[in-house]
Amino acid sequence: MPSENLRWETLEALKSSPKGKLKYSPDWLEKGEVKHAKNGKILTTSYVSSPPVISILSPKATQMAGCIRMCEHKHKAKAELSLRQEQQERLVATVSICESEQLKRYEELMELKQRQEYQSMRDMMEKETQESLGRQEKLREEHRHRMKILNLRLREAEQQRLREAELERQRQVEGRERHRAINAIQEEVLQLNQLLQPRPSTHTDPALDHTPYITRGNQLCSQVSEVVPASGKFPSVEDLTVAERALQEMRSLVRNLQDEVAQAAERKRKEQEEEEEEKKRHEELKAQQEEQKKNAAQSAKEKAKKQGEGASLQTGADDSTLKWYNALQDAASLCAQAFDELSRAKDTQTKKLKMELQKAATTPVSQIANISGAPLKEAFDKIDKLLSSRPVTSAGKTVSTSQHPQGLEFVSYKLAEKFVKQGEEEVASNHSAAFPIAAVASGIWELHPTIGELILAHLHKKCPYAVPHYPPMESGTSVEDYQKVLGYRVDDSKVEGQDSFLKRMSGMIRLYAAIIQMRWPYTGKQGPHPHGLNHGWRWLAQILNMEPLADITATVLFDFLEVCGNALMRQYRGQFWKLILLIIEEYFPRIEAVTSTGQMGSVTRLKQFLETSLRTKQIPAPRSELGSAFFKS
Repeated sequence: MPSENLRWETLEALKSSPKGKLKYSPDWLEKGEVKHAKNGKILTTSYVSSPPVISILSPKATQMAGCIRMCEHKHKAKAELSLRQEQQERLVATVSICESEQLKRYEELMELKQRQEYQSMRDMMEKETQESLGRQEKLREEHRHRMKILNLRLREAEQQRLREAELERQRQVEGRERHRAINAIQEEVLQLNQLLQPRPSTHTDPALDHTPYITRGNQLCSQVSEVVPASGKFPSVEDLTVAERALQEMRSLVRNLQDEVAQAAERKRKEQEEEEEEKKRHEELKAQQEEQKKNAAQSAKEKAKKQGEGASLQTGADDSTLKWYNALQDAASLCAQAFDELSRAKDTQTKKLKMELQKAATTPVSQIANISGAPLKEAFDKIDKLLSSRPVTSAGKTVSTSQHPQGLEFVSYKLAEKFVKQGEEEVASNHSAAFPIAAVASGIWELHPTIGELILAHLHKKCPYAVPHYPPMESGTSVEDYQKVLGYRVDDSKVEGQDSFLKRMSGMIRLYAAIIQMRWPYTGKQGPHPHGLNHGWRWLAQILNMEPLADITATVLFDFLEVCGNALMRQYRGQFWKLILLIIEEYFPRIEAVTSTGQMGSVTRLKQFLETSLRTKQIPAPRSELGSAFFKS
């Protein structure tokens, strides 16, 4: 449409012209306004008084007016659009500014929250740091406290170690001093023991008997040897005390022997001076006494024969006594077999243990002589602990029967054997020693009955007259073996002398007589005596029902009655005196009938004892340093 285009171009040109800038108003006629341009300005003229005019336009003018109106509407729409765009832009700008401000506030809020969280975290970390520092400080304080305590303990331990080292050094020094002292004591004891041996000048003196001194000297040497420790060990204070006591007694023995030697020499000198003067009278008197003794013995034999025609005595123990005797021997044999493995041990350690156990068992018994009070109780406690499988200290070593399965049987056997040996040696030389030994033996017997049975078994084996039992000589038995059965010592086919034999038998009978009347007063038990006076009465009745033996019967009767007569008198009263009268009237003549002239010493002592006791109706209590609490059966 070229014409249409031209039209628009025309319109555009008109619009650009000065007149095109005139504002056209379609209702200018109604308003009475005329607009015209003058010198580039739009002028409006108003015809207020003019009446309304009805214009009639041509179609072309109408079309033009329509185009003009459309153009005006378009420009108006563009202006309104521009205004709305400006408003929208201002609104968007305002909203953008608000949103930007809100974003800033949000960012500020987030930053504030971050700062707050950071501050809170920092506060928490600082708090934890402070708490951690507090805990560390507390731990450091506790560590310092523990270190302080540890240092104190270390210092105390070091001081204790130094004290113990000093004590050990002092103990070593004292031990060496005791060792030197006990060696010197042993050397002096051995030298003094040599002085007890008979010299050629006194050996033939019948008035001086060295045997008791030699026996006691050997016993003291044995006591000192027992407390001398093995190599590398130190003796205890107790061992040194025992050795010093033995030395003092040995010195006393030597002094007494020297006094007796001097007295014997003086007596021998006087006897030699008077010997020539009294020789004839003495020979006549001796012949006369021999004749009188021969007549008295013949008379006694006739009297005993007359009195014994209606009643004969036993030559041995009755069946019940023999059964009891054999049962004790069997028990002792079983006990010996029970520790056969220990006794035959070959290894060094077991042999050493055996020696320590034997020493622990025998040393306390060896120390019992005339002691009383605390030392006696100490010896008793050691023996009781050893038999109760509790550890004891012997010669600086701790030992217990629990260290070997056969230890208790071995110790029991050796302990009982040592008790009897003390009676055989110690009591034989020192009669008063029977009572402390018997007190300890009775107390141990009460707490440990097996020991009592073993003591009886050993006693009966060494002294069958304590049963009483006179073993007959069986066929095929040699004389030497039979003498061993009777209690004699036989060494290299040499039988000991009668005096030595009777002395040993006397010591064992005295120990037995003391045991049956002694009680250990420190035990809690209040039961009957394990082997009391009723056994003594049985022994006395049994021996009076047996034919007497020359020298032996008179000796054991005298020893038994001298030790135990007072206790039997108080226990049995009238019955006891009837028994004494029976001995004097009926049994004593039998003793005299079998006693030869050279064996009258024991018979004379028994006769004087019986006659004095019957005349005074009193038997003196045995002399002992022990209190009356021990003499309760």
